[in-house]
Amino acid sequence: MGEPVKPVYSVVVPCYNEEDCIRETHSRLSAVMRGMGEGYEILYINDASRDRTPQLLDELAAGDPAVRVIHFARNAGHQLAVSAGLDHASGSAVVIIDADLQDPPELIPEMARLWREGAEVVYGMRRSREGEKWFKKATASAYYRLLRRLAGNAFPEDTGDFRLADRRVVDVVRNMPEHARYLRGMFAWAGFRQVPLLYDRAPRFAGETHYPLKKMLRLAANGVLSFSEKPLLWPLWSGLVWLLAGFAVLIALAVLLLLGRDVSGLVMPLILCLASGSLLFSLGVLGAYLARVYEEVKGRPLYVVASTRGFGAPGPELPPGTRRRA
Repeated sequence: MGEPVKPVYSVVVPCYNEEDCIRETHSRLSAVMRGMGEGYEILYINDASRDRTPQLLDELAAGDPAVRVIHFARNAGHQLAVSAGLDHASGSAVVIIDADLQDPPELIPEMARLWREGAEVVYGMRRSREGEKWFKKATASAYYRLLRRLAGNAFPEDTGDFRLADRRVVDVVRNMPEHARYLRGMFAWAGFRQVPLLYDRAPRFAGETHYPLKKMLRLAANGVLSFSEKPLLWPLWSGLVWLLAGFAVLIALAVLLLLGRDVSGLVMPLILCLASGSLLFSLGVLGAYLARVYEEVKGRPLYVVASTRGFGAPGPELPPGTRRRA
């Protein structure tokens, strides 16, 4: 029996409670990939879904030889699910796309064309975001401006994880060992020739978003803390500002005393507010970075694989519960 043919394209699809979307997602993805006329595989990563997603994915794997399924033993989150897909993908180019069909699979051929013309990363840049509330749009825009100012890197605005990346770039990202992962920033940091592809983002095909405000804030924090050391300097500047403010208050109090005013009731509250505010803010920033150091030194695997479907021997999969580290 000969060696399995290496696919040209690997499509990575993280899934969490996507029973309402997954059949339509696979139908559209398969139609697009077949139409490209080259070898491909579709890797679905089940992030310990609680609905019928695991069963539906196993059915897809049983009926389609291009489908690979990775079932997590525990929920690890979107970014680690994508990381598992990158670890197991064997194609020369890897596409990352969510299962909710907000990012249209029909753009993949255009991404592939740009890749063939020399681009090493083709990332989707949202021209419009249909179905999203103004609050999310405004905060996303403000966040990307803040990230670019803090990190000093060319992080493109209005982008998500939807992209096609050359194998060389994927290998660079795979060899980044951090646990608190911000993949769109990691791809931008890797360099190489990166080009945008403008598109209009659609609303979810079905179901509810799995990125509520809490998860979005955590992802935003990962982006800032992973790519900028400037927050470490905030306590220094904050302490300086509070110190100058304290001196200004003391001068004002001295003037009031010379004028014969009674200011005894204001002295201690002002000092306590200035001192405690500066101290707590400083400790909070340092604590955030120390928490990340604590998470990294534990050295645990990024995700735990319970089982796989569709990987033929010798397949591209790693031993369960592991990922390759630098």
